[in-house]
Amino acid sequence: MDQNEVNVAFEILLEEIEEVFNFISKDGEEAFKTHDYEKARELIEFGERLRSFREKVKSLQSDWQSMFTKRVFVSRIKKTTKGRLKRGLRTPESEYKVPILEAIVELGGRAKVNEVLELVYKKMKNKLNEYDLSPLNSNPKQKRWENTAQWTRNTLVIEGLLSQDSPQGIWEITERGRQFLKNSQLNIK
Repeated sequence: MDQNEVNVAFEILLEEIEEVFNFISKDGEEAFKTHDYEKARELIEFGERLRSFREKVKSLQSDWQSMFTKRVFVSRIKKTTKGRLKRGLRTPESEYKVPILEAIVELGGRAKVNEVLELVYKKMKNKLNEYDLSPLNSNPKQKRWENTAQWTRNTLVIEGLLSQDSPQGIWEITERGRQFLKNSQLNIK
């Protein structure tokens, strides 16, 4: 198993965790509707533990990626990423970071989730594969890429690139996020 295959395994694991999280959210919503507040509280606690676990997995993935220098693996990575992704594999979260930050800046530094997602889709539509565009099993109304973008937002908040105390439904870039975006754009040129 090479470095890229391990990264793919991390992405699959993250997706499975997110699928469990979506089912828990759905069950929690139902518990609130039926006034089963004890069950809802238990599901919220489990959801928080699951979110924390997901962040540990993301941290491990980041540690794994940092163990390898780009120069050593460039030819191998380019070779394995050309063409379509393997069936069943979504576009990784890392691909969403810059488009999300760019979209928020273009929308004035803060915007409603649906406005950000609409612009992110326009920026990423050529990168998204068939799997990304398919609906989630746990929520057929939501496309997989939208779910990944929302998890990326969570990661951006933890990294300090998006504000953690924005009103619900609003995504807002921080000064650190603007600097990250500026540096990312300089590295591309």
